Amino acid sequence: MAKKKSKVWRILLFILSTSIIVMLMVMLYQWWVVKKAGFVHYPEFGIEIPMNYSIHGIDVSKYQSTINWQAVREMRVNDVRISFAFIKATEGLGNEDALFDRNWRKIKSAGIIRGAYHFFLATKSGKAQAENFINSVTLLPGDLPPVLDIEQTYGVPADKLKERAKEWLETVQAYYGTPPIIYTNVDFYKRYLKDDFDGYLLWVAHYLQPVQPQIYRPWTFWQHNERGRVNGIYSIVDFDVFNGDSTAFSKLLLRN
Repeated sequence: MAKKKSKVWRILLFILSTSIIVMLMVMLYQWWVVKKAGFVHYPEFGIEIPMNYSIHGIDVSKYQSTINWQAVREMRVNDVRISFAFIKATEGLGNEDALFDRNWRKIKSAGIIRGAYHFFLATKSGKAQAENFINSVTLLPGDLPPVLDIEQTYGVPADKLKERAKEWLETVQAYYGTPPIIYTNVDFYKRYLKDDFDGYLLWVAHYLQPVQPQIYRPWTFWQHNERGRVNGIYSIVDFDVFNGDSTAFSKLLLRN
């Protein structure tokens, strides 16, 4: 009986030690993957930050509540700081984000480069949605180009969605005198926008990628994480990087 118990304990001990070794190997592998990918974990930001980009930013809406933009600007961890932010301005036909006006004024005062985006509803007229954006957003020299955020079809056929998106883009470009940026995720772009919109600058969302978003065409901004933390913002926030250096970034900003 004693021998039987001893054998059972040896088996349990073997299983336990094997499990610990496997766990350690998995942790070591995950560390190696992150290191190889070029990410560094910043506890202050709460996420991994891609190392191969020098210009970092965020995007916000009313869901981030009241933001202390001065605190956002002052936060710096090693060489990483928030240099720009895209702010939700409008959605659909008559809706303006509840905190857009405040964010738009305060971010300018804080000295952070700002951009405004419109959340697109494929069920509505593209031209009418463009007019909603135009009525809400005054762009000045030094701002980023306007952005069309298009992520869902809402059951609208692809050809009608494209038609309405082009209406928005063309109306906004004619008013501000600069081509807008398209924001979407990798899958949506490949499925619905491919080829017809390749001439526009792209801000693409693709999370948990090691080096860059996995898309066939050039991109300008990459939303790489949706769970970042920044001083002055009480909730989690999306993190973005610009695909280029400071000279290229400066050329992207609006002129007189």
